[in-house]
Amino acid sequence: MGRRRKGRDITGWLVVDKPAGISSNAVVNKVRWAFDAKKAGHAGTLDPEATGVLAIALGEATKTVPYITDALKAYRFTVRLGQATNTDDAEGEVIVQSDSRPSDDAIRAALEAFRGDIMQIPPKFSAVKIDGERAYKLARADEDFDIAARPLWIEELEMVAREDADHVTLEMTCGKGGYVRAIARDLGAALGCYGHVRELRRIWSGPFETSDGISIETLDALAKTDGLDQYLHPLEVGLDDLPELRATPEGAAKLRNGNPGMVFAADVEYGDEAWASVDGQAIAVGTYKSGELHPHRVFNR
Repeated sequence: MGRRRKGRDITGWLVVDKPAGISSNAVVNKVRWAFDAKKAGHAGTLDPEATGVLAIALGEATKTVPYITDALKAYRFTVRLGQATNTDDAEGEVIVQSDSRPSDDAIRAALEAFRGDIMQIPPKFSAVKIDGERAYKLARADEDFDIAARPLWIEELEMVAREDADHVTLEMTCGKGGYVRAIARDLGAALGCYGHVRELRRIWSGPFETSDGISIETLDALAKTDGLDQYLHPLEVGLDDLPELRATPEGAAKLRNGNPGMVFAADVEYGDEAWASVDGQAIAVGTYKSGELHPHRVFNR
């Protein structure tokens, strides 16, 4: 028999305004410790030097992580023009430089090619797997390898400031799997001047915004106290993009056991994904079929 994990059975979402200099996994571990929670996980990695919204699920809310991971996210970032680095950010070594600097109009014009459905090659210093090995490990070992381009949806990408000839600040809204560092790299290449990310901040992720976030200092100050619980968002926030269907009493009993159960349908079609509730509390997520929800995730609460 496996060893049972100790800790509280606590469920919900915590939004941390992540500071620079700490990894996303380190923040998750700190949150798990602060709440004395049995289970925790984040919905979308931020690089150690990136800041902003890091949404962390606790307990049963971890079952809703994919819905936040798949949601649109927005970033504000500054590109250093005239230099490319081996990591595509300011932490890496400069590998090539240029004295060329584009005009504001040239930058705006170049951004057009990065909107909509694009193909993006992730940075070599990333967690992408190449033949079972993380790309960043191969890159650190100076291995020669290629990463295949991946589809990415970019809903918005705009220039919001031009601090000086060397720096431009952009805001981007994109779908799952986007690498801001790759945008900076490819934009610099398109402009013929090279580029890398100097600063990066996630300003919202799905339903969560920076205004929802607590600082690491607050997390530390309230750790192991009831005062921290007030910052939790309910599990149901993670299902914000899915329709809610109220379960019948008989349907709720079946759904809680992982079986299809009757629900009251409203504005939902056959085959749609939805979640079933009792008194506003989620009990299952699944596929709607002819008056029933067929669950593929059940919440034990």
